[in-house]
Amino acid sequence: MTSIPASDTLDASLESLVARTLGPDPAVELAQLVPPLVQDLEVVERRLHQVLGSTYPELTEAARYATSTGGKRVRPLLMAAAFRALGQESTGPIVSLAASFQLIHTATLVHDDVIDHAETRRGRPSMPRAFGIPLAIVSGDYLFVRAFELAAEYPKPIILRCGESCADLVEGEVLQESSRFDLSTGRERYFRAVDRKTAAIISAALASVAEIAGAPPAQVDALATYGRGLGVAFQLRDDLLDVFGDPDLLGKPLFTDFREGNPTLVALEAYHRLDAKRQAEFEHLFQLRRKRTKHLLRLRELTELSGAGTQIAREAEQWADGAVRALEPIPPGPYRRLLERLARAAAERRF
Repeated sequence: MTSIPASDTLDASLESLVARTLGPDPAVELAQLVPPLVQDLEVVERRLHQVLGSTYPELTEAARYATSTGGKRVRPLLMAAAFRALGQESTGPIVSLAASFQLIHTATLVHDDVIDHAETRRGRPSMPRAFGIPLAIVSGDYLFVRAFELAAEYPKPIILRCGESCADLVEGEVLQESSRFDLSTGRERYFRAVDRKTAAIISAALASVAEIAGAPPAQVDALATYGRGLGVAFQLRDDLLDVFGDPDLLGKPLFTDFREGNPTLVALEAYHRLDAKRQAEFEHLFQLRRKRTKHLLRLRELTELSGAGTQIAREAEQWADGAVRALEPIPPGPYRRLLERLARAAAERRF
């Protein structure tokens, strides 16, 4: 195991994370939301660390390391913004739930890094790299267990929704795994996998928040639909960034999907847009089990030639637009406008 000190804090401050998520030059009204949202995330962070302690220091260290590299806290941020958009002045009632969904998300990232043989995560060694594959797998399982310990504080329907979203995650992973290296996979299968693996958990988190707030069914459904639209937009952009992004901003190397034979919509669209000769070349390179750098760069070149990137970017924006329209039943105000901005950011982000 690589010797890496345990990290009890995020690499970047929570204020920096919120500011980056809002994007450059947010409206003054939205900028004023940063302090309460940072405070919300700080409380969630403290709740996370309360439940990560284990009898075995090595497991505690691994779990805390995973949470320190486990993303930009988008889900807790969305949950806090949604709860406040429904007129709630304090996010205290959803702190444990936000921590639960963050742990579920982090656990899936740990397992993804094992499956994808990832070397880095957010610019740091991935869990498999830092702690070895066996401890990484067990740590991911441990995070799931702690997530449900937190969810158990809530009514049965919310616990069941958490469980269903985890089942969706597994089904999405199975769908993706069964399609590896197969460019005959259709768009419908791709979107089924994305819905289960990425969108469903965001939808479940926001629907749960609405129920805790005592919102009427129309608002519960609105936030669930918003979460699905944002989740798909986020994943489409993620697929695009894996090919055309900046690895320094992303904190991980490019071409993971090409390397692992994951038929994202970027790959599917590029393949179907190419002429017969280039299509055959693309398929040959995509199906190689061991790709060299020149193979990956050629796949990117062919993708660029196909114009698929423009199409995927447009589709991500369309899903974000749908998410924004779904918010109509939510009371207007700064937090609803923040949710709208976050949906747009999901489709336009660079990191």
